[in-house]
Amino acid sequence: MNTNILIVGVGGQGTLLASVLLGNLALENGYDVKLSEVHGMSQRGGSVVTHVKISDDKVGSPLIEEGEADIILAFEKLEAYRWLPYLKEGGTLYVNTQQILPMPVIMGQAEIPVDLERILAERAGNLKAFDAMQIAEESGSSKAVNVVLLGAASRNLPFSTDAWMKVIEGNVKEKFVEMNKFAFIKGQLA
Repeated sequence: MNTNILIVGVGGQGTLLASVLLGNLALENGYDVKLSEVHGMSQRGGSVVTHVKISDDKVGSPLIEEGEADIILAFEKLEAYRWLPYLKEGGTLYVNTQQILPMPVIMGQAEIPVDLERILAERAGNLKAFDAMQIAEESGSSKAVNVVLLGAASRNLPFSTDAWMKVIEGNVKEKFVEMNKFAFIKGQLA
């Protein structure tokens, strides 16, 4: 398996925890993994992207170039649009349909493209757009969007549900484990 995954969102959405869960899961299953995190004012709602490379062989550079991502997990629509050039032809884009207005839009210095979901559908090889925020809230916390998206993407990854449950147990605070497991399962069904 050679899989390149971009995890994109804004600060505070749990993109980094998602990359830790995915990276640890791959390592525990015998794959070589490289992660690279890029923060842009992440604590103030700025863009955050994590490159995750998983391979049977040794992974060299941790960075994913444009057109090389097999999967993009986008925690909101504008970040999906921003990182779409990185998706390879035929790749899969999982996008939470929530939209968070970035500061340049709020200040009137930039505009959001009209009909953003249509643009994503036209440009992505496979688009799985759904309201991950609603699923997370139904699971017990709006902060579980990250695990909901991982659940949805798990269908395209070679790891068992039991392996996912184990990595959640080992990397999430104990009081949030059951809620995150539930969110993951609901994400698989999305």
